[in-house]
Amino acid sequence: MNTSLQGKTALVCGSTKGIGKACAHALASLGADIVLLARDENALQLTATEIKNQFGVDTKYIVADFAQPAKVKEAIHAFTQTNIIHILINNTGGPPAGLVSEAKEDEFISAFNNHLICNHILATACIPNMKTAGYGRIINIISTSVKQPLHNLGVSNTIRAAVGNWAKTLANEMGQFNITVNNVLPGATATERLAAIIQNKATKTNHAKEDVETEMMHEVPMRRFAQPEEIANAVAFLASPAASYINGINLPVDGGRTGCL
Repeated sequence: MNTSLQGKTALVCGSTKGIGKACAHALASLGADIVLLARDENALQLTATEIKNQFGVDTKYIVADFAQPAKVKEAIHAFTQTNIIHILINNTGGPPAGLVSEAKEDEFISAFNNHLICNHILATACIPNMKTAGYGRIINIISTSVKQPLHNLGVSNTIRAAVGNWAKTLANEMGQFNITVNNVLPGATATERLAAIIQNKATKTNHAKEDVETEMMHEVPMRRFAQPEEIANAVAFLASPAASYINGINLPVDGGRTGCL
């Protein structure tokens, strides 16, 4: 099974921590050169050095904030003028928790820009060179809420579904060019975002954080949270030549938590 990414370049968003950083490491371990994208330049420099030293691959970075789509567009278009991206990992932090009935209009607009609009900007900037190279992988880190809405994540549920349908439509259009578009749907994963969700729930329900954490773990058949590396392994496979005929899917990596097929 060919999982080598030698000669390929991967752009990984939100790649200085959590799932994004784990994805950058996983892709580098298969031989891909890595381009990191995040808003904190110091963290980008540290992560780039870490990956280069550990895996010996070429590393670059782009400083951009998904809260400013115009700046993201400017940065990626400048980069792709002289660089080919074969693999794009769209990933950014999710919207804050809260009931959809209590959400403000600007929360939806902000989440829409952070997720769908920036994903689209990056994908459309990378696609022309993917077509020329005859190889493309666009992988979106979304959420299991694409299949089954999650309690108290109203804005996230809404926007994630939009991203899922955007990705499926793009997959239908790009398959003929050997460019696949797939979504990885992480379940509860041990990241800063999960810690914030647990703390928010504990505060609102006046329960101990440890009790909330235990309750959430018991919603998962495997009785534990995922590690970021476990999500990254699925991403790395989908990015590889071995996944050449997998296109337009939603892949839950959730320990079996999602109730539907």
